[in-house]
Amino acid sequence: MSEAQDLHYIGTRPVRPDGVEKVTGKANYGADENRPGLIHGVVVRSPHAHARVTGINTGPALEMDGVFAVITAADFPSRDGISVGRKRFFENIIASDKVLYQGQPVAAIAASTLELAKAAAEQLQIDYEPLPAVFDMREALSSQAPVLHDDMITGEATEPSNVAATTAITKGDVAAGFAEADIVVERTFTTAMVHQGYIEPHACTADFNVDGRATIWCSSQGHFGIRDMAALALGWDTGDIRVVPQEIGGGFGGKTIVYLEPLALKLSEKAGRPVKMVMSREDVFRATGPAPGTINRIKIGAKSDGTITAMYADLLYEAGAFPGSPLGAGGMCIFAPYEVENVQVEGEEVVVNKPRVAAYRAPGAPQSMYAGESVLDEIAQKLNMDPIDFRLKNAAKKGTSAAYGPRFKDIGFVECLEAAKAHPNYQARLEANQGRGVAAGFWFNAGNNSSAEVHVAESGMIQIVEGSPDIGGSRASMALMAAETLQVPYERIRVRVGDTDSTGFCNTTGGSRTTFATGMAVINACEDVVYQLRQRAALTWGVDVEQVEWVDGEARPLPGVNIDAEPLKLAKLARAFPKTGGPISARASLNAQGPGPSFSVNFCDVEVDPDTGHTKVLRFTAIQDAGRAIHPDYVEGQMQGGAVQGIGWALNEEYVFDDNGTLENPGFLDYRIPVASDLPMIDTQIIEIANDTHPYGVRGVGETPIVAPLAAVGNAVSRAIGKRLDELPMSPPKVLAAIES
Repeated sequence: MSEAQDLHYIGTRPVRPDGVEKVTGKANYGADENRPGLIHGVVVRSPHAHARVTGINTGPALEMDGVFAVITAADFPSRDGISVGRKRFFENIIASDKVLYQGQPVAAIAASTLELAKAAAEQLQIDYEPLPAVFDMREALSSQAPVLHDDMITGEATEPSNVAATTAITKGDVAAGFAEADIVVERTFTTAMVHQGYIEPHACTADFNVDGRATIWCSSQGHFGIRDMAALALGWDTGDIRVVPQEIGGGFGGKTIVYLEPLALKLSEKAGRPVKMVMSREDVFRATGPAPGTINRIKIGAKSDGTITAMYADLLYEAGAFPGSPLGAGGMCIFAPYEVENVQVEGEEVVVNKPRVAAYRAPGAPQSMYAGESVLDEIAQKLNMDPIDFRLKNAAKKGTSAAYGPRFKDIGFVECLEAAKAHPNYQARLEANQGRGVAAGFWFNAGNNSSAEVHVAESGMIQIVEGSPDIGGSRASMALMAAETLQVPYERIRVRVGDTDSTGFCNTTGGSRTTFATGMAVINACEDVVYQLRQRAALTWGVDVEQVEWVDGEARPLPGVNIDAEPLKLAKLARAFPKTGGPISARASLNAQGPGPSFSVNFCDVEVDPDTGHTKVLRFTAIQDAGRAIHPDYVEGQMQGGAVQGIGWALNEEYVFDDNGTLENPGFLDYRIPVASDLPMIDTQIIEIANDTHPYGVRGVGETPIVAPLAAVGNAVSRAIGKRLDELPMSPPKVLAAIES
């Protein structure tokens, strides 16, 4: 740590508060809610990748016994005259006049049983007029390509096109930088559309009351966001919707938006019954937001001593059917770990007839940094430099101005590189057909709005209520920070994630913001509680509050205060509440600033079978600056989980579409995510360089772990076979073709 602190609870590894319920199966997830009179809803989805909807006949379905409601876009607010962006938000929930990807919702049905709802869906008569579709970004940019949105005109264009957005970042003069270079490497890299792979499918239960108020039970990464998006889709007031968070079986960015919730609410309103909706695995793959595929051209120049003189990137990101790719974040991250005078990043976002993309853990950064870090590895090879030494020579440090804007404060990239080079795994000997790849990772992290409440029970137990779903152990982190601030044992803290009517507003959990931002709200509320406890002790002793200090969980007179008083422990003060002014509670709401960027270094050893092209991961080492690890187990878990997802992305995972835009691998049998037998133990090392904008030095840690693995694995495979590969996934057929070429 840059500043040592005497800590008692932060940095320890206690059992997580939700662990027992999850292990024993008592925890409630999205599909576990059951209400009296519950009926079941299903979504009717487009079989076409691009078509006009010319007619919908709901009569045959509604005539079936046990069918309670059928809804279409006609049951939602009119979309005439609204902004382009908002219209697309509605269309992705339920289509009106046109469908733009196979699996897009067109209608929904609620019936007494799930089987009956599915049968009724077969009776719904929907007429389509198929339209030409485009699935490849390069083809979508052609003047001959079908245009998905007639009203989408971007930038300085005068005619509609499939370009949804552009980005540009410039620092210095790249032309001059390349002129100074002794070596220049330029390559184009391709990545496929991939899914987050969460185990729990999207699920919700909605109950509309006759008084106009409604409740949703669902798994999400932010129930306040679900409330607000559902209200927007339906044209309702947010105050009329309560969202109760369930436990979440994985999200990784994919559960930050609504798919089922507005449909379930509307079905419940029409049916007069609570409605449960659960996606099938096939629907999850076909109709929720994957990460975008990309085509990224990178050009980097360096002097013979390893000094980088210029870095250039031309990024192409697919958005799916509607705008909203993470192109901007990819451009911000690609060259951020390096102090280089001349940087230029350009990019375009392109719509194609595929599902609209969504966030996937550091959205946009893994694809762009895979390309950038691969070129850096090739330059290090050509210069005969150790890849870590090459990065150390150009590493960003305190005072470096990132091309995307900020001047870095205390950061830990150099420390991560030094730890990687000193790690025993980096000294391991490589055999024939084996290779080692090194890559850096970066994520800028987020703050945003959070709220928390802290209540002191009469027994002295501390009860925390906050509004951020627990995705990666945040309840334990909140409890540890509260224990440290209040100086009471972790075991005396209880943390509950409140529903939208029971606690203050919290932004969605994304951008690695929760431990930083919601944790700061918890700390602020705990500091208020400490002040109130000091006030109660001062009242008891007849002194001023400034003459009382809080040490080791008890009130004490300050040294030098001449009173005959024994320290008052929290439990004793709590029992005296009725006599000293009533219960003690505190609330804090804030917009957290200065989240502190996070850097990582990963290196990977692989062995490639020259006869089959199969890649075996021998060792994987993840090193990351966490600011301060509040609960080291969870930090390590994030690092390991991101590595596993990145390994899968690099070696196996991809969406495979046929010529009609039909996804051919919508299930875990054919969409191949890594399992335990595919992987070695993921070795981790936490670096702690405090973020000075947080009381305990926290940096977000959840997203950086997935950024570097794609390039680390790719560089290892390229070195193992002696040829630079430039397309993900590096599946056995592709690797074997490269070996034999």
